[in-house]
Amino acid sequence: MANLKSVQIADPLAWIDSLAQPDSLVALAAFAASVVLAWCAVWLVRRAFREADLSVLLGQRLIDGVLFPALLWGLMFGARTLLTQTQPIALFDILLPVCTSLALIRLGVKVLQVGLGGAPFVRVLERTISWLAWGAVVLWVTGILPLLLEELDRIQWKVGGSVLSVRTLIEGALTAGAVLIVALWVSSAIESRLLKAATGSELSLRKVISNTVRALLMFVGLLLALSSVGIDLTALSVLGGAVGVGIGFGLQKLTANYVSGFVILAERSMRIGDLVRVDNFEGRITDIKARYTVIRAGNGRESIVPNEMLIIQRVENLSLSDPKVWQSTVVSVAYDSPVEEVVAMLLEACTRQPRVLQDPAPSAVLSAFGADGLEFTVTYWIQDPENGMLNLKSDINRAILQAFRARGIEIPYPQRVVHTLPAGR
Repeated sequence: MANLKSVQIADPLAWIDSLAQPDSLVALAAFAASVVLAWCAVWLVRRAFREADLSVLLGQRLIDGVLFPALLWGLMFGARTLLTQTQPIALFDILLPVCTSLALIRLGVKVLQVGLGGAPFVRVLERTISWLAWGAVVLWVTGILPLLLEELDRIQWKVGGSVLSVRTLIEGALTAGAVLIVALWVSSAIESRLLKAATGSELSLRKVISNTVRALLMFVGLLLALSSVGIDLTALSVLGGAVGVGIGFGLQKLTANYVSGFVILAERSMRIGDLVRVDNFEGRITDIKARYTVIRAGNGRESIVPNEMLIIQRVENLSLSDPKVWQSTVVSVAYDSPVEEVVAMLLEACTRQPRVLQDPAPSAVLSAFGADGLEFTVTYWIQDPENGMLNLKSDINRAILQAFRARGIEIPYPQRVVHTLPAGR
């Protein structure tokens, strides 16, 4: 079979007859052996790296990762090289493109799943990659793909000093997709490596590094894709300047948020895990993005705060340098209550709580003479605000109430004195 492509188009029966030759059995045997060897290799790798995070390579099952189709393609390529030294075997021209398509599909799908997570458009991208890859295989095997590319290459037009065609645009789009997938793969691997076992300030710093690396890889991939299409990148310098001016005036807030995000991550004034209060909203920082910061309150509510607000407004960071947090509660008793005994009970209610620090020690003072009774202010310090602050205050108030009731100390109701004037006055 000297020219497979010409046979495919000119005489389909000759192409089918070539597959019925005895050497096709050799190709099928090589394919079966390659499948078994690839399966065994993946099984051994999975056992050797059982505790490692190799979801892209190994997937969730034995053959749904990238390693199996990649090994299968390599084994089939080696088998074709060894077995076709004397004469070509037609079946290899089908099996090798199928293995190539399978490897590309698995690589694209797994990288998109890891890099983009649960984004709603991931499934659409996965199906698009699959349809494009299998469609290209069918067109290649039938010999239509080379003729189709030649026809698409004839549809040309001139853009500036470059001559573009439909073929170059398609190839550029495929190159851009491949480069972006590789960029996502590399950046996701770097991010998982950087964020592994990182906490606090290290987590924030490593996250800004991973975001920067991903942005740089995407930018370089875009430049490579434009170069592959044939677009002169030097012609984009003037356009880039104009776009920069437009961004500066039209997207000031958006740019300010992105710059503020990098400033926050670089200065580490706020870190993931810090307990902050901003714009009367108090919670713990769960994530710092390039444009916004996610703050989760103790009741489960989440607030998306633009990063610019965290830079230009006053923000209370309750765990910036010292994790100790001061709390207080106020209680009123009747005017005839024993002051020293009340102070002792208030201090005892605080010291019995294991979360209350003994250094600095809690204090209880007579803070005011209220309209209805004596007002005492109890203050204390805690070191674990992440475990909740309102629940501890509730426990102390309940202990105070129980102690007062046991000793018969009255918490007065609001009292008002009404003076009645005699009649006629």
